[in-house]
Amino acid sequence: MKDTAMPWKTAYRSLYYQGAPEPEDPELLHHETALLTIDIQNEYMDRPTRSSLSTDEQATYDLWSPFHDRMHSTVIPTTQKLLRACRNSDVETMFARIACLKSDGRDRSLSQKKPGWNYLLMPHKTHSSQFIDELSAEDEEIVVCKTTDSALTGTNLRLVLQNMGIKNVIVAGIFTDQCVSSTVRSLADESFNVIVVEDCCAAGDHELHDKELEVINMIYCHVMSCEELAGLMGLSL
Repeated sequence: MKDTAMPWKTAYRSLYYQGAPEPEDPELLHHETALLTIDIQNEYMDRPTRSSLSTDEQATYDLWSPFHDRMHSTVIPTTQKLLRACRNSDVETMFARIACLKSDGRDRSLSQKKPGWNYLLMPHKTHSSQFIDELSAEDEEIVVCKTTDSALTGTNLRLVLQNMGIKNVIVAGIFTDQCVSSTVRSLADESFNVIVVEDCCAAGDHELHDKELEVINMIYCHVMSCEELAGLMGLSL
């Protein structure tokens, strides 16, 4: 787990990078940088009344309560601040959401058809597939709909980023160990510089969140807090 007193250059280090030199500060020119917010959608944030559930359903509800607590106390308000700061500083703001084009989900990738929690049937016009009100796209902000975990693999996002001269992508969203991680790896493979904002992301539980950041840090991205990123970019939060 991250030592909160440690700066981003030495935090979230896996055994592969113990003792490796500290990275240089990335050059994040505003006109070459985009913020990409991933999958903070109604499907994941809407909750029933606990008392209306069966005993087994209440156990599942309680299992997910720490995730919802982190989302409401940390991820959503911090992402709102970062999004506002980027909008005010002419940093491109983009969004990706899971949304299938067919109501029966035939167009989904295999990973989204497997039975269990990851069975994601969210037709693009339904309430469940929309972004939460607090983090919705505005005006001409680019939104891509994906039927894959990676926002790059299943959309034209790579082409759009390249056409716009974007070299650096700041990533926020859910889930750290799934769609966030998959997108980060795809971006890195396409030679984008990637920053993952730790307090703008969450996984099903915080141990998974921390461990996945340790896995992807230093090789696929740099992991830092919103405050650290704002300091590097001169953003006013």
